[in-house]
Amino acid sequence: MIVHYSSDRGLALQEVEDFCRFKIVLGCLPDRRPQVPELTFVDNDNALIGIDIVPTLPGAPTDPAWRAEYDRMISTAARFGWIDETSNFIRAHVERTSPLVI
Repeated sequence: MIVHYSSDRGLALQEVEDFCRFKIVLGCLPDRRPQVPELTFVDNDNALIGIDIVPTLPGAPTDPAWRAEYDRMISTAARFGWIDETSNFIRAHVERTSPLVI
């Protein structure tokens, strides 16, 4: 599952059926850390996003079966220390892609 950010569209969910990989992809210059209210950067390679925010992003399915799988993914991530239970955030690896230049 990918949380994708672009400056013109904001955050959107992609590859929604892939519950084995979770990452944030930033469509921005490699040396930039965009100001995105929903993201808290831990460092250049990791960021936090609210567990409850992800299912509300554009592209997220609304059916209960998808939500059950998402909740299962969160439970698995918690066992590996990727969940901050105090803030209810999930930690994700950050990748960057160059923004399209037209």
